[in-house]
Amino acid sequence: MGSAEPSGPPGTGGAGPWPPGEERLAELLGFLRRRLTGEYEVDEFGFDPEFSDSVLLPLLRPLYRHWFRVEVLGAEHVPADSGALVVANHAGGMLPLDALMLQVALHDEAGRHVRLLGADLVYRLPLLNHLARKGGHTLACPEDAARLLAKGELVGVFPEGYKGIGKPFSERYRLQRFGRGGFIVTAIRAQVPIIPCAIVGAEEIYPKLGEIPVLDRLLGLPYVPVTPFFPWFGLLGLVPLPSKWAIEFGEPIRTDEYDVADAEDQFLVLDLTDRVRETIQHRLEALRAHRGPAFRFGPFAVEFGRFGC
Repeated sequence: MGSAEPSGPPGTGGAGPWPPGEERLAELLGFLRRRLTGEYEVDEFGFDPEFSDSVLLPLLRPLYRHWFRVEVLGAEHVPADSGALVVANHAGGMLPLDALMLQVALHDEAGRHVRLLGADLVYRLPLLNHLARKGGHTLACPEDAARLLAKGELVGVFPEGYKGIGKPFSERYRLQRFGRGGFIVTAIRAQVPIIPCAIVGAEEIYPKLGEIPVLDRLLGLPYVPVTPFFPWFGLLGLVPLPSKWAIEFGEPIRTDEYDVADAEDQFLVLDLTDRVRETIQHRLEALRAHRGPAFRFGPFAVEFGRFGC
């Protein structure tokens, strides 16, 4: 397994200092000028690469580098400039921080923007809808995924959906069902490889002990979790715990060995779905062992599971 030391140009997550303060200020002023004059481009899905690189990713990097201390393994398995479908386990509790950390990892360690497919709930909220689309995310539907893959984009999907982020802490890192294999159908039709991705660390940031069904219905959310800190500490309870993260990209699973018509073969689709799921489950177990304790405070290391939590 490789190291997670960042590499790349300054300001994009790579090694080396940020540009001098004057240069950073000039970059910021240039960004604001282009915003005011409309001299920037977005694609048909609303993706704004300059916004992502200049605003979103810099805001996320302190979490990525210093709070979660993310280690990335297997970045060499991500295609450099062709379409692929990244399939990952889902967790993170109330906020989709696993998706955002995956976005930083792929940009900074593999040099790719990932187009994450999100649930329709995200796109029913006006402000969140706007920010998600500017950051490169789009609705999780086969048509959008197919169009992105046809353009050679890297697309990310979490087949567990709400079941992944809503499972109790006692079931952490046990993959839920991957649905009926819609992502397999999409990959075969697009003739692109599937990159299995295991994410360790997100399950510990909001340990879910229960939920509040009344608030679920009032807010129209899949669930409102009860954690050791929420709702007891109010908004402070929304601060994610500083667990140690590791993200691993596995060897590509080819789909161009199949005919496009094979996407209609339900037995094949389900078999490949199980294969991808089992691959990620196996890597999750190995990655947890590689990471070690989720928390370290000075000389003390803490792994909740060892105390029966």
